[in-house]
Amino acid sequence: MDTRSSFTSRVIIDATKFELIVKRLAHQLVEEFNDFEDTCIIGLQPRGVKLAEYLANILDSELDIKNVEIGKLDITFYRDDFRRREKPLEASVTDIDFLVENKNVVLVDDVLYTGRTVQAGLTALNHYGRPKSVELLTLIDRRFNRHLPIESTFTGIRIDALDEEYVYVAWKDDWTANEVTLFSSKAAFKEHITD
Repeated sequence: MDTRSSFTSRVIIDATKFELIVKRLAHQLVEEFNDFEDTCIIGLQPRGVKLAEYLANILDSELDIKNVEIGKLDITFYRDDFRRREKPLEASVTDIDFLVENKNVVLVDDVLYTGRTVQAGLTALNHYGRPKSVELLTLIDRRFNRHLPIESTFTGIRIDALDEEYVYVAWKDDWTANEVTLFSSKAAFKEHITD
């Protein structure tokens, strides 16, 4: 019996595990980049920014890494489907008030799926200088249906989800808790948030 067809949604990472995963990622960043002297964090708008800010807060408050440079990068006009949408995409703010030239950049997004968002992020990042290196950090790596040869260096958790399923990373400021929920489809997610 296929149990997947009967579910609408289920929490796959609860608040406790969410916290542990993000703290582990923060520790891995310190192992790799020490005091962040020549390293910055850039979150992809909109969903990667929340994760980037959360990581920066842990680095500051728990690991005593002060003054981490953090930026927000909008990729709207760099997406390969920008002109193929039924309704126009709404751009977010880009806020990078430092140079990325010759720095290690940690590019942050919440979910790695096809790789197209990250590709757009890499293209957009080129307009802000030439980094020494770019490493990708994602909370969720959806292993199936990757369209481009892109992998994250720092991964919270890898999950297997069918193509039509939708992974939603929730933050307690706009949800009940920091958690990750798997919905049977994007339509089921939209129905859930309108209830």
